[in-house]
Amino acid sequence: MREMRNILGWLGMAGEQAIIQDAQKHVEETYKTVSYFSEAVRAYILGDISGKASAIENVRRSEHEADILRSKMVKDLSEGLLLPPDREDLMHFVKTLDKIADWTNGSARLLGFIEGKLPEHILTNISTATELIIAGITKLKSGIHALTKNDLKQALLDCDEVDRIEHEADDQKKLLIESIIHAKLEPTNLLLSYQLAEYLEGVTDKIEDAADLVKILAIRSK
Repeated sequence: MREMRNILGWLGMAGEQAIIQDAQKHVEETYKTVSYFSEAVRAYILGDISGKASAIENVRRSEHEADILRSKMVKDLSEGLLLPPDREDLMHFVKTLDKIADWTNGSARLLGFIEGKLPEHILTNISTATELIIAGITKLKSGIHALTKNDLKQALLDCDEVDRIEHEADDQKKLLIESIIHAKLEPTNLLLSYQLAEYLEGVTDKIEDAADLVKILAIRSK
């Protein structure tokens, strides 16, 4: 039975590598989604209304491209030779990657609804939270790249760094919410700002979820 498992694992190996390579393309598109969001935040802080709107539209388009990649990966997994446990792990991985772009797009929509300029201390905390998202997706991208090169040690190190960043993002969320509560905002911006804080931390959560699955794939490959 063990020999049969190894033979079938070998048959599915090329398909698994193809999926991992597509996952790298997906995370690169997701990185663009996050980068566009960062541009939107920067434009908002600077009072560049048209720049903010343009960047938010770029987020939407990039998220759509990531969704197309996700659909292709799901199709390839459905038609491949991978065994059910392998297919299940990779399917979960694909869907988790897609949630990063989804939540980033949600963050961008919320930012688009905020009217007027928020107090500086809130903007500083939003900017810091966004920087943590960029740091997290950068490490996830590096970890997936290491996985495609069979550099399992580096993949695990990158994923550990994602975990550290996510914990920092948890603390940053508390600071952002505290700054929102004490700012005495008008009701609409209060609600939108609070939801944005939740979404920003949610993006880093999804990045950590993807990194945890990279760990599983790396450990299983040893």
